[in-house]
Amino acid sequence: MFHVCLTAAADEFVGVGRRATSRYELVYRTIDHRVFLDVCEEAIKLRPRVSYQPFMPPGGLGDDILAFSIASVELQKQRYLADYAAMAFFDTEDAKQVVWSAREAIRHFFAAPEEPRKMFLTLLMCPPRAGR
Repeated sequence: MFHVCLTAAADEFVGVGRRATSRYELVYRTIDHRVFLDVCEEAIKLRPRVSYQPFMPPGGLGDDILAFSIASVELQKQRYLADYAAMAFFDTEDAKQVVWSAREAIRHFFAAPEEPRKMFLTLLMCPPRAGR
């Protein structure tokens, strides 16, 4: 899901036809995991942090970006458990559920109206500074 957003951001800001360029790679590699999670967390909130408020439409970024963001936060928690919790156990059904959730979230991301999706990508590329 993270890499879907990296690709979408680089496609938006550089262009699909320039995927083989160093500029595309630069944009693709600009977003880090912490910013991705921060933007998702802000998209979920009824009242985002003050620095995000000027960029969030009344009512948020819409149901599809909301669903994508909720899934991103939840799946990040699962990833953390899988990577770092020595006592965590996941079976095949758990893995299938996570893959289904990720696919469904990606479907929501691409189903989102253009403007909220572009604002989400813009926030990933240009996260608001806390002092704003």
